[in-house]
Amino acid sequence: MVEQFAVKQASLGEKVAFVTVETPANFLVASLKLRAQAMGLRFENFEDNLILIDAASSTRLRENLPDLLSTLAYVIQTYKTNFTIIDSVTGLFETKEMLARNVVRRIYNFMKKWYQTSLLVSQKRSGHEELTAEAAGGYAVGHIVDGTMVLAKELIDSTFKAKLYGKEVGDIVRLFRIDGCRMCGHDTRTHLLEITESGLVVIKGVISKYR
Repeated sequence: MVEQFAVKQASLGEKVAFVTVETPANFLVASLKLRAQAMGLRFENFEDNLILIDAASSTRLRENLPDLLSTLAYVIQTYKTNFTIIDSVTGLFETKEMLARNVVRRIYNFMKKWYQTSLLVSQKRSGHEELTAEAAGGYAVGHIVDGTMVLAKELIDSTFKAKLYGKEVGDIVRLFRIDGCRMCGHDTRTHLLEITESGLVVIKGVISKYR
């Protein structure tokens, strides 16, 4: 999702800083090219609007947050970026999870200081329910950032789920949830959507409402 966001913004003429923590930059570029092709866009027309910071290949950047933020500040100042993506923020504290809140808080404050619209990818905690804020990075993320978007997959393994989602047993359903969104409202109902081959989203109905 963040790759699609980056490609779209870059194609609109926006400068996007992309901090890759998991995938080396050369592999990320290949993925972005394929993403652009799937979206019907020519990557060559806007590739200069994507500024990559390869923390995956640099232990110094990945394990030293001040160095990473200094590099990112330089990129923002030099290229006048308005959007920053970190994929994944979990990789910045994977060996020191007790410091997760501190890491996320420092990144959050940095993004606010530099007026960045930011997407921070977080990996699921296996011990939590799929669609909770805790699963999307733990309390460190959900309690600090402005909003949490949780993505998951669910296997249709019962007739109840098949009836609920209108799918066959054995199918996979992709789930998307907005879990809190500071300073703006959003629909708290759960909608069942279907993305057609033409790319249109069809709302098939409301299946529940959470509180």
